[in-house]
Amino acid sequence: MKLLMSPASPFARKCRVLLREAQLMDTVAEVNVTTSPFDTAQDVAAANPLGKIPALLREHAPAIYDSRVITRFLDDHAGTAFYPSARLWEVLTLEATADGIMEAALAITYEARMRPEDRQMPEWMDAQWAKVSRAVASIDDRWMSHLNGPLDMGQIGVACALSYLDLRHDARGWRSGNDDLAAWHKTFMQRDSMQATVVPA
Repeated sequence: MKLLMSPASPFARKCRVLLREAQLMDTVAEVNVTTSPFDTAQDVAAANPLGKIPALLREHAPAIYDSRVITRFLDDHAGTAFYPSARLWEVLTLEATADGIMEAALAITYEARMRPEDRQMPEWMDAQWAKVSRAVASIDDRWMSHLNGPLDMGQIGVACALSYLDLRHDARGWRSGNDDLAAWHKTFMQRDSMQATVVPA
């Protein structure tokens, strides 16, 4: 199988971390692609009509896409338990929260990079950051016991989301007022899977 991805994509990073945690690196090859909302790579469009990465190319089966679909598939394929049935709804909710952080943060990135400066809307970017801030504060307030439990996709998603904030929006300071979450992220970043997927400077 092949994973179409970009190292800078937080959604792709979720899949890449899972590949390493589930010992699937010999099963799935990572294929770095260059694509954008304005110029979709042909192989990406062929795999996903929405033109988004990541996408997973499977042998003798249609490609699948959306990071949450891919990670569920890989978890099932590997026979691991990153979506444990005993706390499935909590894992899915935390993963959805992490994905929402990524979506809002990515929207800010695109606004700043894709629009001419005189057409950018700072108020809109601030509104996206407000979503990020609420979500981060909610995780710090409500989810620390889960984050400190057995490894699952909720934790991986949160770690990748926070790392993307560090990569693209560090100046906005997500750590302020979220001390427990910041400490957890610092520790989680020491995992081999996270270190192996750090975006090159």
